[in-house]
Amino acid sequence: MRTVWLNGEFIPETEAKLPIFDRALLFGQGVYEVSPVLDGHFCNWPHHAARLERSKVSTRITDDTDWPAVLAELIARNSLTEGRVYLQITGGAPADRDFLSPVGGTEPNRFAFTQEAALVDNPVASRGIRVMLRPEGRWAIRSAKTTQLLYAVLAKEAARDAGVDDAWFVEDGLVTEQTSANAHIIDARGVLVSHPVDHGVLPGVTRICTLEIARAMGLTVEERPFTPEELFAAREAFVSAAGSLVLPVVEVDGKPIGNGGPGTITAEIRSRYIALLRAG
Repeated sequence: MRTVWLNGEFIPETEAKLPIFDRALLFGQGVYEVSPVLDGHFCNWPHHAARLERSKVSTRITDDTDWPAVLAELIARNSLTEGRVYLQITGGAPADRDFLSPVGGTEPNRFAFTQEAALVDNPVASRGIRVMLRPEGRWAIRSAKTTQLLYAVLAKEAARDAGVDDAWFVEDGLVTEQTSANAHIIDARGVLVSHPVDHGVLPGVTRICTLEIARAMGLTVEERPFTPEELFAAREAFVSAAGSLVLPVVEVDGKPIGNGGPGTITAEIRSRYIALLRAG
């Protein structure tokens, strides 16, 4: 049975419980991070920690947990070699439901768990993913990694109903990102184009590394929004996320991207990113 961590204790997953008045449950006042685990070690923690701090400030949550120690012990207890480790900090559980937190704040609830997953030998990396375009309907503070994920859930389910793998959001005629990943294209010039980090997209940790790798490869990188028309005309498209690393996108709304198969630049970025993670 999997061991999880809850408010300072390592316990079996079946024993982990939270109060029904928790503010993450009632109001979506919770923040989280997901880190890839390779070779038994969680990766990119400085970037995840910085984003977690920004998310806490945005949602008025305070917490001083020594997360690296918790995550390392959790991975060891579950003998996890490859996959993900997830943590969440909530707004806490006051005595009753109220839009306002108690004066002086509420002790947050904190938990973490591991998930086994094939990140390196993921068959999706060799076949690519098919996506559909959906209108952007998420809330405005998308740069904080909060538990306000209902619209992303609905979009993913709509994609599944349509027989594709996921959805990319479009707002005011511009692509923002995938439901739970940053979106990128290699345009007709061979330039990597990625939506700038602002309130409209999540500042992805994998995105940071992806753009650094691209520049090291000699690619020109433009951090700007791009249109669906640019997407359809692109040589390659791909997504980046901690939970799936870098994956090629081969079809959008039934139209092939490039030659309809995973692109060589995407494959090289993915390979270099895996090597970077394994190097620690």
